Amino acid sequence: MDRRRFLAAAAGAGAGLALDPLAFATRLGGTWLAFVTADLESNVAVLHGWSLAPIGKIRTGPGPRSIESAHDRVAVVAHSEHGVVTLLDADTRNVYAARGDRVLAELDRFAAPRYTAVHPRRRIAYVTDSEDEAVVALDLGTARVLRRVAVPGPARHVSISRDGRTLWTALGSKAPRLAVLDTSDPRRPRLVSTFAPPFLAHDVAFALDGRTVWVTSGDERRIALYGRERRPLKLLDAGAPPQHVAFALEKAFVASGDDGTVRRHRLDGALVRETRVPLGSYNIAFRFGLGVTPSLADGSVSCLGPSGRALSRRDVGRAAHDACIVFGP
Repeated sequence: MDRRRFLAAAAGAGAGLALDPLAFATRLGGTWLAFVTADLESNVAVLHGWSLAPIGKIRTGPGPRSIESAHDRVAVVAHSEHGVVTLLDADTRNVYAARGDRVLAELDRFAAPRYTAVHPRRRIAYVTDSEDEAVVALDLGTARVLRRVAVPGPARHVSISRDGRTLWTALGSKAPRLAVLDTSDPRRPRLVSTFAPPFLAHDVAFALDGRTVWVTSGDERRIALYGRERRPLKLLDAGAPPQHVAFALEKAFVASGDDGTVRRHRLDGALVRETRVPLGSYNIAFRFGLGVTPSLADGSVSCLGPSGRALSRRDVGRAAHDACIVFGP
């Protein structure tokens, strides 16, 4: 499907969320919502809290894949196969509004957008465009492309440091190199260097304490922990590749979709426990001790508690690719 057909499909998608305000207030309870991309249904499912009670669905254009929350106000959705990035209104106070009020913008200046990292203090997102081999800086307030930075490979998974000054991206799904960008000027990122990990890399994730960067393998059962240097501080055993990493408080959670497991680690890498989740649960998101992991295999999403235990599970479609967590009043 080309961009013109994509945008036409999005424009004709019809109503989005429909929910009585009183029922919404009762369900929400001042906690959090999970936004989950349902790839094959062309929508984003919105679920409430640890129970994952369904709130509604936001209709989008075809093929929503990755999703990332930006300061609990905007959700950035990448439609990788269609060259489009959608910005959604993620403010929980507006969650029952009509679809036309929820899609803020549809940007078609991409070839194959993949994943997003959000600046910790600015309304700026960095989206990897694997086909164009670039990292794209977006102003989320104006829905405008600020800068495209060429990188020497198909940029995919991406993460930014807690101080907002450094960004890493893996140059492929099984990447022979990682790229490091300087984001000290958030609107004008620049490529600083590339380096080779000890295996073909998949995911990259800055730990919340700012001390380490976790890099997972795309072809081996290993994880590398990096510090300030471009050589690993430690190598960890892991589940089946590829693995994805999320952090909560002083814990790291690593999902292995091919194994159907989520492993909880201390930030020093020590393994604490392993939890079974549906096969195909690749991506994972955590906020303040509660997490979600969606399954591409069966279209479900699982909620995990602070210890990593599975609390609940909900079906959202034929496939669920990615999820993010949004907090509100």
